[in-house]
Amino acid sequence: MKRILGAAWLFLATGPLLAGDIHGRVVCGGQSDNADAVVYVAKIPGKTFPVPKEHAAIDQTNRVFQPHVLPILVGTTVDFLNSDPYLHNVFSPDACADKFNLGTFGKGEKRSHTFRKECFAPLLCIVHPEMEAFIAVLLTPYFAVTKPDGSYYIRDVPDGSYTLKVWHAKLKGSEKSVSVHGATEADFKIAR
Repeated sequence: MKRILGAAWLFLATGPLLAGDIHGRVVCGGQSDNADAVVYVAKIPGKTFPVPKEHAAIDQTNRVFQPHVLPILVGTTVDFLNSDPYLHNVFSPDACADKFNLGTFGKGEKRSHTFRKECFAPLLCIVHPEMEAFIAVLLTPYFAVTKPDGSYYIRDVPDGSYTLKVWHAKLKGSEKSVSVHGATEADFKIAR
């Protein structure tokens, strides 16, 4: 009974902790499909988020980075795996990603890098110049990557008013204001 009364008091003192979802569709003009756009809540004023204890991961398989686009929270460590039977390398020339170069490593090996600044950085392989991927290092954990049909879904966003942004490696970004109260829909059209 004490626990129930305590929870009721906490509810009355702080109000309900409500969260909603943001969903919609991004149309990527001039692309073969609508995949790989990052939709994200830009920031929540006065709020910071703990760095995830679990590492994110990108695999190198069949000379392709998987996934092609990876959104993460600032401070996240990413493990880069090599699942191919030949050597790979991972580097980024961007200052916001600390211009890192993990060197060359073989099948079954893993190298890691921690992304400490907000940015959108390309990932490349010196051994295979056709390989390219992108890391979106964001200030909030409220993000999603679009599917080929352009759909996305961001769960458990605290109720409130925010700027929702879209980033794509080949297209101009976009943004709009959204008010989250339960299920919220936001569609975008982006192009060059």
